[in-house]
Amino acid sequence: MTLTRKLTRRDFSRLSAMAALSSSLPRMNAQETAGGGRKFGWCIVGLGRISMGHFMPGMGDSKTGKLTALVSGHREKAEKQAAMYNVPSPSIYSYDNYDEIARDKDIDGVYIALPNAMHAEYTIRAAKAGKHVLCEKPMCTSVRDAQAMIEACAKHRVKLMIAYRCQYQPQHLKAIELIRTGAIGQVQTIESAFGFPIQPGEWRLNKKMAGGGPLMDVGIYSLNACRYLTGEEPGEIKANASTIDQDGRFTEVEENDGWTMKFPSGILASCTTTYGGDTGGGGFFKVHGAKGWIAMEPAFPYQGMRLTARLGDGTMLDMLDPQHDPAQFTTQADYFVECVWNNREPKTDGQEGLRDMTYISQIYEAAGLRGL
Repeated sequence: MTLTRKLTRRDFSRLSAMAALSSSLPRMNAQETAGGGRKFGWCIVGLGRISMGHFMPGMGDSKTGKLTALVSGHREKAEKQAAMYNVPSPSIYSYDNYDEIARDKDIDGVYIALPNAMHAEYTIRAAKAGKHVLCEKPMCTSVRDAQAMIEACAKHRVKLMIAYRCQYQPQHLKAIELIRTGAIGQVQTIESAFGFPIQPGEWRLNKKMAGGGPLMDVGIYSLNACRYLTGEEPGEIKANASTIDQDGRFTEVEENDGWTMKFPSGILASCTTTYGGDTGGGGFFKVHGAKGWIAMEPAFPYQGMRLTARLGDGTMLDMLDPQHDPAQFTTQADYFVECVWNNREPKTDGQEGLRDMTYISQIYEAAGLRGL
């Protein structure tokens, strides 16, 4: 007999508590909890869509941190944002005087939300300034730069975390839990895709700034998901890249990437990413097991993620994320601060970012494009 069940908000909270997040998050230092001590001071480096539209609003619900400084090349825009978040005018820095953050005692860490090619430089300069770093993905645009970022942060004894927010999100954690506990039997195959029709003029179409096409932007979500869902590192990688649209957008970067991975256990994964097509607005993944399946669609947006599954015992799950944007950014930032306060390495540390950069390089090489 098959049991079909829609999860209520109360059920969701209970199941989420069972997810790996409860064990993976470090305990907050009692001396530093909200209301019990000084909050972590964040300096936002780069005032673009992801910082102004998601991370900065997320600080309003943060239990651990607050905005204390901004770095921008546009003073007028920075002044407006500073007024919204009560950041004092002297705490607005430019890229030219960025190194002066070393003397700002109200800054504990930086959130780097710059174009990909700038991640390494501003991470290394933050490390030299003695500030902890939460850097957006992709980590950078080359394996060498990723290694340099890790070395700089280790040398200056600051934490480095790459912003893989999905690894801290309840639905993704629940999917991992179901796989690890054998709820769908041995995983056999995974498929995943994420893409969108990119608009002309985006900096992501500039290879020097982006490092590559959609693989460097949204394709990394599918790559990283296959790794944390399986708990394995891919061995064999095959890939192709193509450009179909001839409207002039893709003179520097590829339009489409597709790749397959074989993991040590024999699991096969097939992924695609595109700047020319539409994968439903938030991408998806589906995991096929010997006794059932798990799917998420949308899988990677800032809100509205939906997990469905048919488990080996016949149970059907349907879990819709009740949180709203920017909750994922709040959770991610609070986790990072707790790691700093408790001197623990983040789950998505620099080594995690380096691994993805290495696989992206291998994908490009397998597709006949120059590796990173």
